[in-house]
Amino acid sequence: MPDKFNMQSPPFDRLDEAQQQTLRASLDVAYFRGRDTLLRTGTASKHLHILIKGVVEEQSIDGKEIFAHYANDDLFDVRALFEGEVRHNYIALEDTLSYLLPKDVFLSLYEQNGQFAAYFDNNLAKRQALIEAAQQQQNLAEFILTKVDSDIYHPPRILQHDQPLDQVTQYLKDNAVDSALIELASDDPRRVNAPHELPYGIITRTNMLHAVMLDRLPLETSVGDIATFPVMHVDEGEFLFNAMISMTRHRMKRLMVCDGNQPVGMLDMTQILSAFSTHSHVLTLSIARATSVEELAIASNKQRQLVDSLLGHGIRTRFIMELISAVNEQIIEKAFELIVPPALHDHCCLIVLGSEGRGEQILKTDQDNALIIKDGLEWSQCQTVMNELTHTLQQLGYPLCPGNVMVNNPQWVKSQTEWRQTIKQWSKATDADQIMKLAIMTDAHAVAGNKDLLKPVSEHLQRLMLNNMLTLQVFARPALQFSLPLTLFGNVKKDKQGLDLKSGGIFPVVHGIRTLALEYGIEEKNTFERIEALRRKNILEPDTADNLNEALKLFFKLRLAQQLTNQHSHNRIDLKQLDRSERDLLRHSLHVVKKFKQFLGYHYQIRD
Repeated sequence: MPDKFNMQSPPFDRLDEAQQQTLRASLDVAYFRGRDTLLRTGTASKHLHILIKGVVEEQSIDGKEIFAHYANDDLFDVRALFEGEVRHNYIALEDTLSYLLPKDVFLSLYEQNGQFAAYFDNNLAKRQALIEAAQQQQNLAEFILTKVDSDIYHPPRILQHDQPLDQVTQYLKDNAVDSALIELASDDPRRVNAPHELPYGIITRTNMLHAVMLDRLPLETSVGDIATFPVMHVDEGEFLFNAMISMTRHRMKRLMVCDGNQPVGMLDMTQILSAFSTHSHVLTLSIARATSVEELAIASNKQRQLVDSLLGHGIRTRFIMELISAVNEQIIEKAFELIVPPALHDHCCLIVLGSEGRGEQILKTDQDNALIIKDGLEWSQCQTVMNELTHTLQQLGYPLCPGNVMVNNPQWVKSQTEWRQTIKQWSKATDADQIMKLAIMTDAHAVAGNKDLLKPVSEHLQRLMLNNMLTLQVFARPALQFSLPLTLFGNVKKDKQGLDLKSGGIFPVVHGIRTLALEYGIEEKNTFERIEALRRKNILEPDTADNLNEALKLFFKLRLAQQLTNQHSHNRIDLKQLDRSERDLLRHSLHVVKKFKQFLGYHYQIRD
């Protein structure tokens, strides 16, 4: 194997013939399985690693920070050979082969050959500067990886349900707090009707003031009578970023922190903002306060800037996806509230479909939406209002859907009964167009109006498709129709127009997982959550689930990075803009898709 070592690539091309012969004679080859640790923080390094195949990730000791990825012909860890100790962990992400050059041989060549030494000196200095610069800008990334613990939240104030309002007001003032938890009575009707919720309500200075000044309640009224129930909560140890997403999505300023079923603290948005000073919360406030389409457009147009900032700070694509999904939902809901007459809000439901419904859209793309109208409602102006809503969303940066899947198209505006009839008709179809309509309806997510109107429609769809293998066989077929962008020899196929990541990678995974979710009655809409649910049901092997997760995350990350860099929103990526490790990861991920498509074909007995 060492005879095949490439001496033509830097820095080995700087060695003379005798030195090259010494290097070849000293090389050994090591094999590492995926997830093996090649080098561990704090240990001595005995070799220089030169990768033959596979991918290795350099990460911090806690695994929270990623410094680099290494692939074919890359080498590491030179710094440890000089310093005597490894600073970071080096983990194999897949089966990996590596040449091992003994430390004493490397140092001898380094001392003998000035040009060989200069290569490492220059690269080490440059790499150190990059790492230091990155670490100086880690405040945002550190926030993302910060977990909810006692250093962040404050202890809970828990009061009894029968304490009078005036006494509670005095308590809040004396303790300089603006909220408290209320332990509700065991026979409180709210607890009886919601036995799975934690038995606590919450009281704030604001609803105390409203109770006395607006509702004219006497001061001796028991505080439990006006406490808000249930209380949104987050588990201790959860990521702080997830807590912020929950607050953003539900428009609240505080969350209860729980250890199991016991409240251990309260987390306020002000505490989060003290640690996290990006524009995300400011953006959601701008959306909430908008009173016109023009004001909403100003807030909406800041979205791409927020994505760019988060991605530039190294925030994981999955986290960005969740946050932007929540922001998108608020923009669309606000547009609905501005356009649809308030008297009709409880009689119709705006749903988003496709990637927006799954919460997997980061940058704004085509509108995909529909309307569910409560049975019995006569709404003569519906078409006019829906035309205006579609136009408004277009103003806010959501392009028109080429397939006309929008509320300005009467085919996507129906009553609950009409939707159930339509879905039943689609479920019997063999027509590709109707199958795809059924597919995007499977991902429907309610964002505005009376959101309860969607539930019976979704349940009807799931009942029709549960274990319906005849229909599912037809339904699954589109996941197999696009050819993989791989050559006969398993390399990524080049295309002058760029590699289409959606058809070649994203769609087969998303649609295949969507099909399995329908077959097994899984209610989750997000593809990552569907994969996890399929893993829990033992439908997918753990390794398969992990590989699909990682492949899909990579596809989204590569697509987003090039969309932002090249200022476009299409699905094609330029392979020339990827470094070698990214190309290797892409190739590996496309092979994951290939194996998954083979599984789908076998599972649904699809033979082309």
